[in-house]
Amino acid sequence: MRWGRIEGWGLLTAAMLLAGCATKAPPQPITVAPGVQASVTSAIFSGIAAGPTIGSLGLRQDDAGPALASFIESCPKLLIRKDASGLTRPEDWQAPCRTAMGWPYDRADDFFESQFETVRVGDGLAFATGYFEPEIAGSRTRRPGFATPVYAIPPDLIRAWPGDMPEAERERRPPLGRYDESGAFVPYYDRAEIEEGALAGRGLELAWAADPVELFFLQIQGSGRLRTPEGEVIRIGYSGQNGRGYTAIGRVMRDRGLLGEEPGQFAPTMQGIMQYLRQYPEAGRDLMRKNKSWIFFRLLEGDGPLGALEVPVRGGSSVAADPNFVPLGAPVWLRLDRPEAGGLWIAQDTGGAIKGANRFDTFWGAGPDARETAGGMSARGQALVLVPKGTLARLSGTEEDQ
Repeated sequence: MRWGRIEGWGLLTAAMLLAGCATKAPPQPITVAPGVQASVTSAIFSGIAAGPTIGSLGLRQDDAGPALASFIESCPKLLIRKDASGLTRPEDWQAPCRTAMGWPYDRADDFFESQFETVRVGDGLAFATGYFEPEIAGSRTRRPGFATPVYAIPPDLIRAWPGDMPEAERERRPPLGRYDESGAFVPYYDRAEIEEGALAGRGLELAWAADPVELFFLQIQGSGRLRTPEGEVIRIGYSGQNGRGYTAIGRVMRDRGLLGEEPGQFAPTMQGIMQYLRQYPEAGRDLMRKNKSWIFFRLLEGDGPLGALEVPVRGGSSVAADPNFVPLGAPVWLRLDRPEAGGLWIAQDTGGAIKGANRFDTFWGAGPDARETAGGMSARGQALVLVPKGTLARLSGTEEDQ
């Protein structure tokens, strides 16, 4: 999970929406069956409609095969996890997951056509950005050239006891913070305080980064790699957040007129933002500190960075979505004005800026190409959620065994 990911590096350069997915007749809205409970922030109460057949989507085998592999990795979670979107139940996934285990990858397109139907959530108009697994210079120990600490989560970062919250707020989830020397619950240290040494000397340093700007963006991505001068690769992943609000510095720069296409402005991409931060280091430091959120890490072992579903996310196959609108682990079909971001994805992650129906963040893996693609990704188009066959009939109250 990445609580601080930037909300669309290429937000200012998004193109016009594509035309809708082809379908023989306009989809009819689904009436929720009596007794189905869902939050007003869920997919069902956004309005859902039957989408086109999967056979009409034109699945490519080179797209469907990796998606099938990622879907199989998601199955253990799908079978036990409550779906916050209200679209599915754990038992709905039993048949697709059982079938997937023995399905040949060279016929993965047939698997999705045989097991799923499509749902359009709300208007289906999608906005997609990109993220990647950064690799930056780092060291396990502090030494010349490596002075920016990468912190583990501190033990005094906790949630307030309900009795320490204002009475009117006690029904809400207790906030993150700390108890000070007097015993009062206070907000946790913000970015500026941490950078100025609030956590220094407590043994929380997992590693040391060479460049504070690179670490800032690694925090936004939520996981990454530190490569030492000796060639060792240290993989780190999200462990927690300080409870402070996230501020997208790209939006601040846009409001100040710093980003755009005019002479003197910086490109409205991750690369353009980084160029500004390096060109104006003092102003850049103050700008980064407007994002009071700080991400704490843990050392990772094994295969791939882990997403919110606690399974590895895969470049070109995994996408972050809002779990209130997309079941985590479900396939998602995107048709976008950036063709490389279209096709079949598996929703395996979430993000602090990835909120609402049809908002997605595509994962591109690691390396220079992934960084370039994710850094400039801003795409619009249409989205469909793939759910097990029979889901629509159950939601509309028309299944035979109701």
